[in-house]
Amino acid sequence: MLVGVTNGDTTEDSNALADKLVGLRIFPDEAGKMNRSVVDIEGAVLVVSQFTLHADLRKGRRPSFVEAAHPEKAEPLIEAVVERMQRAVPTATGRFGAAMEIDLVNDGPVTIIIDVNDGRVL
Repeated sequence: MLVGVTNGDTTEDSNALADKLVGLRIFPDEAGKMNRSVVDIEGAVLVVSQFTLHADLRKGRRPSFVEAAHPEKAEPLIEAVVERMQRAVPTATGRFGAAMEIDLVNDGPVTIIIDVNDGRVL
């Protein structure tokens, strides 16, 4: 999962996100319905910090990242997500702030954006 931190995020937001993610029923059950969590399938998670999720493209052609938290704030909050998730499922992460190449296999036509600040699931 790609996780972005905004200026207004808190430790409580990190905890809420971790709890939501480990319990999110996004994996198919025997009937093919999204009804099982990563815990249910005994899966694992890769958490990647991704400040570019908060790109603002409303003006011009160059993205603005003013809503993305600075590294000194974002890193501890990402670590809090990882630590809390590790209590429930094996959770790995890359190196914060590093340029990483990640291979991603999107299994199905589902991408979910979760914003814990306002409770929306988009």
